[in-house]
Amino acid sequence: MSALDRSSTVAVVGTGTMGQGIAQVALVAGHPVRLYDAGPGRAEQAERALGERLDRLVEKGRLTPAERDAARGRLAAVRGIEELAGVSLVVEAILEDLGAKQQLFTALESVVSEDCLLATNTSSLSVTAVGGALRRPGRLVGLHFFNPAPLLPLVEVVSGAATDEAAARTAHDTAATWGKTPVRCADTPGFIVNRVARPFYAEAFRLHEERVADPATIDAVLRESGGFRMGPFELTDLIGQDVNEAVTRSVWDSFYQDPKFTPSLAQRRLVESGRLGRKSGRGWYDHTEGAAAPVARTAGPEKPPAEVTVCMGGRGPAAELPRMIAEAGIEVLDGEVADPDDGYIELPGGGRLYLADGAPATTGPDVDYVQFDLALDYRAATRIALAPSDSARPETLQAAIGLFQALGKQVSVIEDVPGMIVARTVAMLVDFAADAVARQVASPQDVDTAMRLGVNYPRGPLAWGDELGPRWVHEVLRNLHQAYPGGRYAPSRPLNRRAAAERSLLSS
Repeated sequence: MSALDRSSTVAVVGTGTMGQGIAQVALVAGHPVRLYDAGPGRAEQAERALGERLDRLVEKGRLTPAERDAARGRLAAVRGIEELAGVSLVVEAILEDLGAKQQLFTALESVVSEDCLLATNTSSLSVTAVGGALRRPGRLVGLHFFNPAPLLPLVEVVSGAATDEAAARTAHDTAATWGKTPVRCADTPGFIVNRVARPFYAEAFRLHEERVADPATIDAVLRESGGFRMGPFELTDLIGQDVNEAVTRSVWDSFYQDPKFTPSLAQRRLVESGRLGRKSGRGWYDHTEGAAAPVARTAGPEKPPAEVTVCMGGRGPAAELPRMIAEAGIEVLDGEVADPDDGYIELPGGGRLYLADGAPATTGPDVDYVQFDLALDYRAATRIALAPSDSARPETLQAAIGLFQALGKQVSVIEDVPGMIVARTVAMLVDFAADAVARQVASPQDVDTAMRLGVNYPRGPLAWGDELGPRWVHEVLRNLHQAYPGGRYAPSRPLNRRAAAERSLLSS
């Protein structure tokens, strides 16, 4: 371990919500902490606010009164940057403006010692660019905490192009001794979380723009079938539409407007209209007092079929469904399987149920098909989305609804769209994660850890992709790419290679 000793003084520059949170983390970990803010009186206000935070920790039993008093004794506000001369680490948490950050670190460089570690908490700017104005950019590292810093465990430790390995290692190990879970990553737009997470928002917004389903239904499907803690509409209302859209636009611009990162016009209109989410009272949803809670579109009760014929081959993401159907008291007949990876469930009357594969349910003028969406766990899922083809018979859709209701699921019927909701979102997340690893943004373990801890995904996208199988993910994206030419859904090179390797292994 190369972590800073607890006797080393940590300075936090910028004493807003994030700065106070970082200061609290360092203080509770045992370090002397100095607070500085260019705004008159703000550092002193932050010192008082931190004292109140420590009091609340005592009330909750997380600190003893003696530990609180000791922490208060280690905390001090300073009025001038020159008073930071003896600190061992400076964490900057000022506004997201490159010029302001460069100016601050240039001033710090003339004050602090040669072995003082400098860290920026930027979430959207290049760490390399922030350090570009320094005489010794090697000691500057990104330490990206997530808000609220005292509660969320993840810290992205970002190495700029000039960051010394020793500086990054010290930052990583220090964050670990503070009780955080640090992950290492290269200086790339969005780092890990804000880069890999873009499809979670973008696909939902695109589905809404195409009028496939309303926001409440999309959110419910991603929560109750996909296993996500929150849906993208409710989550961005919580984050702030302006904040989320600014990150999306920053990443898109940083990647020279790569179509994979294209922002949402519908979200832009929300921001332009001042509907920023909870903080303004309205966003995708109405958050004013007394407003009705959003309600997902849910199908009414239908009679389940007495029997179904399963032609699935026992493989693939939906392999558990035939057993669940039999357990529900519905007779399951075995059908012939031409391709184990292209299975379906045949309903009475000849209609077919297919797992979403990136292609629309409507593949011709007379197909009697209904697609069902991907689930994180079909047994645990409480909702399933269905999409009928344009020529699906009403009785086929009714039987499909009744079948899933017999399995204890609520059913949301959406418009026929390539990839549906969960399948296209998860396939894109897996591909973005695989691409980040291939470009050496971070290790596979750190990518999955970042997505689980940073945005509470139910599973790391790479582990999720391994469970689904590269071929399935690749097929979904290939079909989406065919439906939406332009590059947004084109499978990445590493996914192409992994899918080809899986096919070769199975055919040998």
